[in-house]
Amino acid sequence: MFHSLERYTTESVTSGHPDKVCDQISDAILDACLTQDPKSRVAVESFGSHGTLMLGGEVKTAAKIDAEAIARQVYKEIGYADELKVLNTIQAQSPDIAQGVDTGGAGDQGIMYGFATDETPEFLPLGVVLSHALARRLEKLRRDKTLTWLRPDGKTQVTIDGKKVITALTSTQHAEEVSQEDIRAGLIEHLFTPILGSVDEIEILVNPTGKFVLGGFTADAGLTGRKIMVDTYGGLMPHGGGAFSGKDSTKVDRSAAYMCRFAAKNLVANGHAKKALVSVAYAIGRIEPVMIEAFDDSGNNLTDIVIKNFDFRPRAIIERLGLTRPIFRETAAYGHFGVAGRSWEEIVKI
Repeated sequence: MFHSLERYTTESVTSGHPDKVCDQISDAILDACLTQDPKSRVAVESFGSHGTLMLGGEVKTAAKIDAEAIARQVYKEIGYADELKVLNTIQAQSPDIAQGVDTGGAGDQGIMYGFATDETPEFLPLGVVLSHALARRLEKLRRDKTLTWLRPDGKTQVTIDGKKVITALTSTQHAEEVSQEDIRAGLIEHLFTPILGSVDEIEILVNPTGKFVLGGFTADAGLTGRKIMVDTYGGLMPHGGGAFSGKDSTKVDRSAAYMCRFAAKNLVANGHAKKALVSVAYAIGRIEPVMIEAFDDSGNNLTDIVIKNFDFRPRAIIERLGLTRPIFRETAAYGHFGVAGRSWEEIVKI
């Protein structure tokens, strides 16, 4: 069971947020491996802090890649110009893990959740959609030079009461010379109003600390997998705790969460629920899930519909959703769900 929230807050971050930089680096390394070897096993973590980036984790792949060069390229493409010291400690995957996964078993134990609601065309809660939309536009305004003083690091947040936005917030990295008054005026005109409409009855908060010149790894540490609520449902729904980025799809933390979303969205899209929550659990190395459950927001059990229409065995998920393709770096900012064109967002008849 789960409950609708009348008042709630959700956040998003730009691609230049240090945690998201790490997610994108990890997923870029994954994509590079999959490009050459679709059967690659990858579990890569990135940690950035004050001019230094550490790459760690395990891979089993026939691909020949330069992880350090990939990391530097991603960092540059995001918009950072400072030099990084890179320490690469990526190693070969443990054979103890491989012996269970090679037979089609789950790459880890754990619980995964998927959610959908008919509240928006994206089948996501309104606050999740709006916080991502603000963050995406904040990056667009920087890249197209509408606001030349914007810099890569940034966060957005909205508070919803009923179906109305009552507070909207952004903290954005900026050039030293611009005043906070100009930042606020520019963002109200070019960011908040285009996304939210009239802001006359919305409390607008911009850079509440008063200044945000230093950003990224210069000002803060970043770590792969530290924005799992931004990646999913804004903290409004349960989360099994497993991050997505840097993991190939034998890791059910990622693939089964995508499948749960696929199932939940199609329960709603096919009229079986207005809101649906799907959950699944695995034992490492075991092919069949140890649990599958699905409910709507009234407590009606939809598990039989899900089991009939969706195969949650790891290999079946990978095959149905096409998860051996190098498609993951693009997912590593602005949420993994609600984006058209992703296989787990497809609507099918059930």
